[in-house]
Amino acid sequence: MKVTVIQPYYSFDEGETDRCYRDMIKLLDECDESLDIIVLPEYSDVPASQSSKKKFHESIEQRNADILKRAKETAVRCGAIVFVNAAYKTEGGWRNTTHAIDRQGNVVGRYFKAHPAPSEVKTEREGGNELDVAYSYEDGEPYTVEIEGIRFGFMTCYDFYFYESYAPLALKNVDVIIGCSHQRTDRHSALEIINRFLSYHTNAYLIRSSVSLGEDSPVCGCSCIVAPDGEVLVDMKSKIGRGTAEIDPKKKYYKAAGFRGKEKAHYEYIEEGRRPWLYRNGGRGVVPFDSVMKYPRVCAHRGFNTVAPENSLPAFGAAVALGAEEIEFDLWTTRDGEIVSCHDRTLERVSDGVGNIDDYTYDELLKFDFGAKFGEKFRGLKIVKFSEILKKFAGRTVMNIHVKTPEDTYDEAAIRKIVSLIREYDAAKHVYFMLSPDGVIEQFKRIAPDIPICVGAGTDPWGIVDRAIKHGCYKVQLFGKYYNKEMVDKAHAHGILCNVFYADTPEKAIADLEMGIDTILTNDYLTISNAVKEYLSKNDL
Repeated sequence: MKVTVIQPYYSFDEGETDRCYRDMIKLLDECDESLDIIVLPEYSDVPASQSSKKKFHESIEQRNADILKRAKETAVRCGAIVFVNAAYKTEGGWRNTTHAIDRQGNVVGRYFKAHPAPSEVKTEREGGNELDVAYSYEDGEPYTVEIEGIRFGFMTCYDFYFYESYAPLALKNVDVIIGCSHQRTDRHSALEIINRFLSYHTNAYLIRSSVSLGEDSPVCGCSCIVAPDGEVLVDMKSKIGRGTAEIDPKKKYYKAAGFRGKEKAHYEYIEEGRRPWLYRNGGRGVVPFDSVMKYPRVCAHRGFNTVAPENSLPAFGAAVALGAEEIEFDLWTTRDGEIVSCHDRTLERVSDGVGNIDDYTYDELLKFDFGAKFGEKFRGLKIVKFSEILKKFAGRTVMNIHVKTPEDTYDEAAIRKIVSLIREYDAAKHVYFMLSPDGVIEQFKRIAPDIPICVGAGTDPWGIVDRAIKHGCYKVQLFGKYYNKEMVDKAHAHGILCNVFYADTPEKAIADLEMGIDTILTNDYLTISNAVKEYLSKNDL
């Protein structure tokens, strides 16, 4: 098959937008019936840099229909498969989209950029272009489309940097990866490394179209065609025009899988030795980050503690298995510095022990039974370490972590251990701290400024919102009867979210939702979760 990549000139002067678009269309018009695959660059409907969201969207509105029409006409005229990246309108707005067009001019696939760049995600006020990226927070698998027996995979610009996504794409056994791109800040040498590694790792051809920032530019560009063995068939660097090569999409590269090993694709060799527990959280079991997960939410207080002992792995597991957006639990430090989960400082209510948790070492605490008082079936249950909670549930739910201390300050070595464990399990974006004393809040802010803080009531429940404003915190956890709509509205006016502890009846939960509460803590997770879902459904929220 004969394939071509189009690399037009791209200007940082929005006054040259029309010129850049005309030049790109001229390159498209030069394509002829000898070609089988034609690939255009990212944002073919925004062919030059725009100074604002308004200008960016105006360019889309002006050119989107035209570039899609021309791409379809080119497919028919040349009898070629055409891939064009141009925005696609949804109810939520415009999406960064690569359209796959068959030889008859039909759109047979649409790939939505898996990793929207920060400029696409940010709001206009933040300096971004505010595209529809809602889909990117849903779990999914690599998108592929089969045309004429060829399996195509996709990468768009920012996608190229997420190397962890290469393996799932390889497992789809793709033949060709279509890359519509900009990557305006990377040098040619870096782009070559990325492009060759992608083809080599996935055992697929890469056909990547980008833009030129000028013939002398050392960055961007590098529209290319790369073979599965990593051989570069075309690399345009910053040349303006088209790059063309003959490929056999079904040709694969196999090598010895290790010394004296049988011949396999590189990714197959890697899969034999993969140890996923050594890597970051990943996969479709990971929920959206706390900062993007939708509200309102229901938080399982101390886990689903009406069916299993509070602050235990069974209670957390029951809640997570039922879909709890959040779980809440309490942390204390043992005498020897271990971090464990228990609501009370004292042991009597929840175990057969006596005294305070911090009077014992972790090994000494293991001698006590933390299940029998809840029910005979849980006899023998031991106190749980923070690390054990993270090992089982990191990334699978948002964690409302109530760090407890009887003092106005917290042992800094213990803070650093808690934070270190969160980072070890790659959970920083799925947790927030619930803290009460002002001194402890300031300590955690200083040591882990990136991990959000929810202000607890402490000794001044009516002043909780003012304290959250003072400390610049993320949330407040309203308590008991010590809150009203005025407090909720004031918090929201300052960008502060509101938890409430607690609601164990549907009536109370609905009343809290109507007051504007964002997250409801409950001891009876399933009952309250079902009531909230029914309420939201009836009110079309």
